Amino acid sequence: MIPEEIKDKRIAVLLSGGVDSSVVVYELARLGLHPDCFYIKIGPEESEEWDCSSEEDLEMATAVAARYGCRLQVVDCHKEYWSQVTRYTMDKVRAGFTPNPDVMCNRLIKFGAFDEKSGHDYDLIATGHYAQTEWIEGRKWLTTSPDPVKDQTDFLAQIYDWQLRKALFPIGHYMKDEVRAIAEREHLVNARRKDSQGICFLGQIDYNEYIRRYLGEQPGDIIELETGNRIGEHRGLWFHTIGQRKGLGMGGGPWFVVKKDIERNILYVSHGYDPEAAYKADFRIHDFHVLTTEVDASRVTFKIRHTPEYHPATIEPLGGGAYIVHSDEKIHGVAPGQFCVVYDEAYHRCFGSGEIVL
Repeated sequence: MIPEEIKDKRIAVLLSGGVDSSVVVYELARLGLHPDCFYIKIGPEESEEWDCSSEEDLEMATAVAARYGCRLQVVDCHKEYWSQVTRYTMDKVRAGFTPNPDVMCNRLIKFGAFDEKSGHDYDLIATGHYAQTEWIEGRKWLTTSPDPVKDQTDFLAQIYDWQLRKALFPIGHYMKDEVRAIAEREHLVNARRKDSQGICFLGQIDYNEYIRRYLGEQPGDIIELETGNRIGEHRGLWFHTIGQRKGLGMGGGPWFVVKKDIERNILYVSHGYDPEAAYKADFRIHDFHVLTTEVDASRVTFKIRHTPEYHPATIEPLGGGAYIVHSDEKIHGVAPGQFCVVYDEAYHRCFGSGEIVL
């Protein structure tokens, strides 16, 4: 029986060639539906060695679409990705922030440029995200997946309200192991294919190498926070993030990145394990992006990175999309530019996200 939410709706499936989106096609096909499938080609405006679109991905997507009698079309969002997502990433990194390209990819490309290129012809856009939607008191909410490790609501917390209304997550109620089991039971061609890792547009390219290609190097001092002593030289503040403890290239560690002085091009580090300076309990967020309604409670939960953990907190509105988050516990590695994703106290409904400012 076809659920009312999708009955008589025109559905587009974003088919990447991975196991998750392939099971999305199966889930719809078993209901007797034959959605149109689309493979989105993305990547920076450079030579093919920097393009994450692979022949194998497209071959997998083609095989899955054909098996279930679905039309597959390749949509080239190469230029849109470069002009919007990649530029956003480099601008933020240059300014000393910690951006999240995958968050902006969902908003600007998967539910943005794609929808425009398809002519806004589809009522629903189905993806293989581990997230759910739920109608509560007449409003559509983004809600969490039962799989805390795979939950991807944090990557979706910046999509627009009209995009949320179109969003469909057919595998969001499953655990990852269940999705993999379905793929193997149905003998999908990619059933045992490994999950992709890292930032989509980089493919196998190292993130720091990518930054070096576009921003180059800007050497500066590394200073120990507690003593003020110069203990080394960095090649560019954009290669480092707050809370980092690997890749500093210095002996006598561990060393933790605790602060960046953009104007003076200084990287501050602290010696020892999890220094106090690397933790914060109170921090400010601005430009809060609302998904469904404004935050309607003072007690919330939140996360600042893609991990299974979420943190209880009190949130204080300042007006104009700004809040102060008062975490119940000190959080490691709070950095400007990160998105703080805010949920209700039960870690179920996602209110949206705002950018951390320190």
